[in-house]
Formats: sequence, C-alpha cells, structure tokens
Amino acid sequence: MASFVPSSVTLRTTLGLVALALLLLPFADIEITTVAPWRELGRLLQGLLTPDFTELDDLGTALLRTLAFAFTGVALGVAIGGLLALVFHHRLVRAGCAFVRAIHELFWALIFLQFFGLHPLTGVLAIALPYAGVFAKVYAEILDEADPLPKQVLPAGTGMLSTFLFARVPDAWPHLVSYTAYRLECGLRSSAVLGFIGMPTLGFYLQSSFAQGHYSEVGALLLLFYGLIATLRLWARPQLVPLYAVAAPFLLGSGLPIVWGNLTRFFTQDIVPAPLRNGEGWAALGQWLSDLLLTQALPGLWTTVVLTQIALVLTGGLALIAFPLISRHFTSRAGGVAGHTLLVVARSTPEYLLAYVLLQLWGPSMLPAIVALAIHNGGIIGHLVGRRSNELTLRPDASRGMNRYAFEVLPRLYGPFLALLFYRWEIIMRETAILGILGIATLGFYVDSAIQELRFDRALVLIVITALLNIGVDSLARALRRRLRLKHAASSEP
Repeated sequence: MASFVPSSVTLRTTLGLVALALLLLPFADIEITTVAPWRELGRLLQGLLTPDFTELDDLGTALLRTLAFAFTGVALGVAIGGLLALVFHHRLVRAGCAFVRAIHELFWALIFLQFFGLHPLTGVLAIALPYAGVFAKVYAEILDEADPLPKQVLPAGTGMLSTFLFARVPDAWPHLVSYTAYRLECGLRSSAVLGFIGMPTLGFYLQSSFAQGHYSEVGALLLLFYGLIATLRLWARPQLVPLYAVAAPFLLGSGLPIVWGNLTRFFTQDIVPAPLRNGEGWAALGQWLSDLLLTQALPGLWTTVVLTQIALVLTGGLALIAFPLISRHFTSRAGGVAGHTLLVVARSTPEYLLAYVLLQLWGPSMLPAIVALAIHNGGIIGHLVGRRSNELTLRPDASRGMNRYAFEVLPRLYGPFLALLFYRWEIIMRETAILGILGIATLGFYVDSAIQELRFDRALVLIVITALLNIGVDSLARALRRRLRLKHAASSEP
C-alpha cells in the first residue's frame, strides 16, 4: 500500500474543521439536566446484564418485523437503484437520486403516514426510496470502475440490458454484493428506527419498554438486535438472501387499511401553501414564506449546522482513538476480539436509538445527539480504518507504542480516514436533522411540529430545505476530497 504523508493543505483543512467546531461550541446546549443521570445509566446497564427474555412472543415479533421491513425495503431499493444505475449518466437522473437520498427514511415515513397510515407500505417505501437513490449512485460508480474491455469486444448493436448483464456486471459483481450486504445492515438499523413512529419493528417495543422503565426488556431487545447484526454474515449468505427477500413481504403484517382519499387530498390540498389554498394571492405567499424562513427554517438550519460540525469533529477524534482496538499492529488476538465487539456495538446502534436512550438519561439538550452521532459514526470509521491498517506492512525495526501510532501507521492511514470522514459528513447532517423529532431544535423538530399541527405545506418546504442542505454539504465534501486528492470512499465502505 502506498504511504500517504499529510500535506500542509490536508493539515490546514483538518485544523480548520477543528477550529470551526470550537468556535461553534459556545452556541451548543450541552447541559445534563436530569436529577440522577448516573443512577439511570446504572439501571440501564443492569438491564443489559440481566435481560428479560420471558416475553419471547413480543421479542420474536419485533425481530421478525424488523427483518421483514429491512429485506423488503432494501430489495425494492436494489431493483429500482439497479435500473437507475443504467441511466445515471443523465443529469436529471443524478439530480433526482441526489434529492431522494438526501431525505432521511424517517422523513419519508412521516410523509407516507399521511396517506398510507400505519400500513406496511409506509415502512417499505420509507426505506426503499432513499436507498434506491443511494444504490443508483454507488452501483453506477462501481460499474464505471469495472474493466472496460468486455464491453469493447461485444458485437455492434448489442442492447443496453445485455451489455449491462454480460459485460459490466460480472467484473463488478463482488463489489456490488459487498456493498449491498453493507446496505442490508443499514436497512436493519433503519427498520428498527421506524418503530419510533409506530411501525411494528424493534424501535416500537423498545420505546414502550423504556417508557415503562422495564430496563431488562430493553436489555433483551438490544442484545437480540446486536446479535442479529453481529451474525449477519452467517445467516444472510448471498445464496439465501433472494429467498429471504421473497418471503419478507408475507411477514410484514396487514396493518390498517389504506384510505386512498387521503392520497388525493394530500397532493391536491394539504401540501398546497396555505395562502394559495385560501385564495389570498402571491403577495400573501411571499409573506408566508418569509415568516416560515425567519421563524423556523433559519433557526433550524443554524442548530443543525452547529450540532453537525461538533459531532463531525468528535466523530473523527473517536475514530482515531478506536481503530487501534482492532489493528494487529497495536493489539493481541484477544484484545482484537474485544475491540471488534465494542466497535460492532457502536456502529450497529442507530444514532436515533442511541440519542433517544441518552435523552432519557441526560435530559433534553444537544449533548445526547452529539454523543450518539459520534459513537455510531466513529465506530464505523474506526472499524474501516482499523481493518485497513491490518493491510499495512511495517519494517522489522518499526517503533512501538505511541511512536508507532504517530509516525508509522497514522500518516499512512490519514488519507483514507479523512476520505471516510468527509463521506460521513452528509450522513451526519441527515441524522442531525432527523434527531429533531426527539425534541432537539434542528430542522427535524420544525418538520415534526408542522406535521403534528397538520400543516403539511410548511413541513414539505422544511423537508426540501433539509434536502438542499444535505446536497450542499455532500457537494462540499466531494470538492474537498478532490482538492486533497483523497480516494472516494463510498463504494469501499463495507
């Protein structure tokens, strides 16, 4: 592996991000407001150590529905994304995919709830739609990096689909399978979180148990979920995944019936701005938009940016601390197993779920969101960087301890680390916005409030602003990767 010595531009960029986070820190509310946070944390840890598996029927139903929503949503996303990857070179397709993937699954779920209600279709589409945008982008990148020779030797006039199946897919197949497996793990996390808005998945039962103070039930649900993620490669083998995907729709349950009139009303009335719906004219529309921007969009944007930047820097710091836990250059085999287990727990716990738990323990502030985002994303980056460090070959006389870390290993891994951090930037921004549903005053807080008040026109404008913000951050991160000549990390994430 070629070494990477951080350049002055790279170091200035890093210091700039850290300085920005420090400048924004005074504007962040990071107080702990609960009376006895450590006592509650102790009760939660006791619940993890003494899990209650007596309610096996409920636990089994939660896991089964979590799996069903994940496999159905991801399978539909793969099908749509695979087709879009064929035409991803068209600007309109790229723009459409960027928009749908910039909106978090929970925002899509909140939208679909308005006209599908608590029906399985709400959860499936909430996962499938943004995942289709992600699959289209990453599949197209993987296919573009494939060997072009098979395509060049095909007979003239070979159709697009035949070219795709016989000349492009075979060479890219291992990477396509690897990335799809990674997104399946993400789908399981997304499916679990859908329970917090009423879908019958793990989050629904976990929220109920937590609200009642049944920490042993919380412990059982969390341990089952961690076990599900940790053993994913054992039971989700490629030859079995199609079987799971076919069976999953039949395990979603029936839910409440769809009232199709709600769909018509949503598009013809609910999302039409109130001034136009009430016949007040375009002047009133301008005032309506101005009030919405000043009282909700701009405050939500500011909080979202503040929280994101602090969480981004903390994520990077935790990843740099965490990767030696699984690196053969710093730990023994037994230590590596323990480190791997710790990082599996960190990266397997959805940010929304972890933030919800920390909010119960510490009270409402930005602190639970910052810590939740940093732990989850730091675990992901730390795992990937640690795995990459195992590919390094050091000199026989290489130094040990901190000198090995600072002078032998970190300089060669800093480029991939920074690429991954910039790749996660937009994801952290998306998650920051959605954490507003938990009461933190990010854009998601105002979106959720508008939906609760049945002001869907306001909610739609705020969701579009959220998507544009995410697209802007993603564009900035890609520009920085190009400037610093960092390898794009999306397709290599798993």
